[in-house]
Amino acid sequence: MHGYLNLHQELFYGPSGPEYRPCGGYARIATLLRQWREQYPASLLFDGGDTFHGTRPVVDTKGEILVPILNELNIAGMTAHWDFAYGPARLRQLVDQLNYPLLAANVYDKVSGELVYAPYQVYETAGLRVGVIGLACPIVDKTMPAHFGEGLRFTDGTAELPRYVAELRGAQRADLVVLLSHCGFPQDVALLQAHPGVDVCLSSHTHNRLYEPFRAGNCLVMQSGAHGSFVGRLTLTVEGGRVTAHDHELREVGADLPPDPAMQARIDAALQPYASLREVVGVTATGLHRGTSVECPADDFLLASIRALVPADVYFSNGWRYGAPIPPGPMQLNDLYDLVPMDPEIETVELSGAELREMLEKNLEGTYSQDPLHQMGGYVKRALGLKAYFKAENPKGSRLQTVFVQDQPLDPERTYTAAYITAQGVPPQFGRHRRKTGQHVVAAMRAYLTQHRPMVVHPHATFVVV
Repeated sequence: MHGYLNLHQELFYGPSGPEYRPCGGYARIATLLRQWREQYPASLLFDGGDTFHGTRPVVDTKGEILVPILNELNIAGMTAHWDFAYGPARLRQLVDQLNYPLLAANVYDKVSGELVYAPYQVYETAGLRVGVIGLACPIVDKTMPAHFGEGLRFTDGTAELPRYVAELRGAQRADLVVLLSHCGFPQDVALLQAHPGVDVCLSSHTHNRLYEPFRAGNCLVMQSGAHGSFVGRLTLTVEGGRVTAHDHELREVGADLPPDPAMQARIDAALQPYASLREVVGVTATGLHRGTSVECPADDFLLASIRALVPADVYFSNGWRYGAPIPPGPMQLNDLYDLVPMDPEIETVELSGAELREMLEKNLEGTYSQDPLHQMGGYVKRALGLKAYFKAENPKGSRLQTVFVQDQPLDPERTYTAAYITAQGVPPQFGRHRRKTGQHVVAAMRAYLTQHRPMVVHPHATFVVV
């Protein structure tokens, strides 16, 4: 959901390129759930995570605004990723207020070695025992800011999945085994192919819109997009302890779906303190989105805004996937926060040319690793001020072909100044002399829109696949 309480714009690809139309919101999802539950009374609803982060009202309240809304939906369980954004203690406070559990078989306390959350839960429905294993996103303690996973250790599920499948099939007498995973689609497929025994995988993290389930061995894998723009339904026929047939629907939560009145009233009341986010702050002539893996107009705009404010040789943000698109036309303050809801401070750091190359290679490996379990989530790092030609299919450490900084060949001995936002932009193991600028990115974007009206974003071709 990434925190999207209400109807918002979503990106679709048409015959001529990107198209936009409004989707989503908990009130319309509530209507759809009511319709489905009338048709399929023996049902279970799961949330794949990335729930308590992504829009300004959610981040400003550290997730609190969502609790009463979520508790109205009759959710059976969830797992997590960006939900750790306010630290493990805060996530525990949120989960303790929910009327359903957070499941994570791969999150351990570093000191005690104990699991932090229940690894699975068994549900009884339609006369069946359904065992559901949760896997939280394994990159939380690897590529996310350090406070996300403070005191915790995350694994990729390789050791845990077969153990808990066996436990569910054996002592727990489960008729069906379901994996609720925020590892990502390619990662889930790799896990399931290596460790059979799961009937259904509810996959998240990589924002795939699977209009038909993918088969990983005998397991049906479904993934239902992002931002709450879609809800996936999988109806199973079970005979003799095995799935003999299925029916799947990826339903777009479109504007034509009437919102549930009570839920919409609850949302409207919760958002009342945030009415100022509707202020128009500019006009864009270019559709802004994050729907492409190598470069995208939304982050070209974001980085151009930083470049207009802070002198540096190169500019970096992370290859985030979240953030509702912004069609051509007026832009609201809310749109800027959707791109970077935490409004981080712009920082600078000094990097050697050798470090810069190593950082880019590491990012490309995390995006395109031939081993799915080594992929670290997100897209190619967003950048300005450089041009990198690379081969995505090459092995680790050999993807970059040629790199230029400010139109000059990258010099491994030279020191470059980089401006960036968040530790995901320039990870802490790289560089020295990190300095805060006192400037925040939302104000930078707003100032850029004032100076460019209407704003036109031209592709920079920073990374070029060859």
